[in-house]
Amino acid sequence: MPRMLDVSDDVRAEIGDEEADLLLRGESAPGSYDCTSCRTPGDSERERTSTVLFVGDETAVLAFAHATCIPSQVVTVSEEQLQGAVRSITGDSPAGEAVAVPENVPGGQAVLGITSGLVLINGELHPALVVEPTAPIARPGTTGPGDDFLPLLIEQGFVPVTDMGSVPSQLAGWSVLLAAGKLHAVLQPGAGGGGQVAWWQAHQALPVTEGWRNEANRHQKVLVYAAPVGSIGQQPREDLLRDALDKAAASGLLVAAMLPLAGT
Repeated sequence: MPRMLDVSDDVRAEIGDEEADLLLRGESAPGSYDCTSCRTPGDSERERTSTVLFVGDETAVLAFAHATCIPSQVVTVSEEQLQGAVRSITGDSPAGEAVAVPENVPGGQAVLGITSGLVLINGELHPALVVEPTAPIARPGTTGPGDDFLPLLIEQGFVPVTDMGSVPSQLAGWSVLLAAGKLHAVLQPGAGGGGQVAWWQAHQALPVTEGWRNEANRHQKVLVYAAPVGSIGQQPREDLLRDALDKAAASGLLVAAMLPLAGT
């Protein structure tokens, strides 16, 4: 039976016309599936369904999602992250933190901590990620004790935050990858106008709360805040995290951007 599938031009180019047509005819697509964005059941025979192709170094995985959750697209991730998405299991935690050594962190090899939480702005909840390095970030090609983490991010389009009372503007070319209901990466534009590459990647997929995931799916946007080492710290509760953000903003130690949700 034909399927109500959305197959983007990028996905078709990757999988080929023959495979795309097989999907649309229902010969190689499941009728029912678990949406890789909201993790609830979907039915490609009755509702618009997006095809999302995750492409790694050696592997490609085709996933399905409600078209209302995410559009059909190709998402490039590392092979490790792709395998992690494949074997990802369900499970939530009230607040999450993971560290990674991203390949494209300004200043070279730096370990970034990332925490997920909900922030209240003008009476509305927003999903947020808070990024803080474990050591000062030097500008590439320089040495010394200086910390250029925030200036480097401002040069990339992040904006200084002096208070938490408004939503930051959207940053073009960046996005947040949520795969199989877990956080996998923050993506940035590739060099020379190429495809997106990982600015931050989790060693293991980072669980997020159901509330965080629901708000991310509702907004299709994630607020990303960044602060220098020692500004935020590891906060076990969202109210304490908000207090730390307010203090960092008041001290001129916070930048932010709104990033669209990519993948699932």
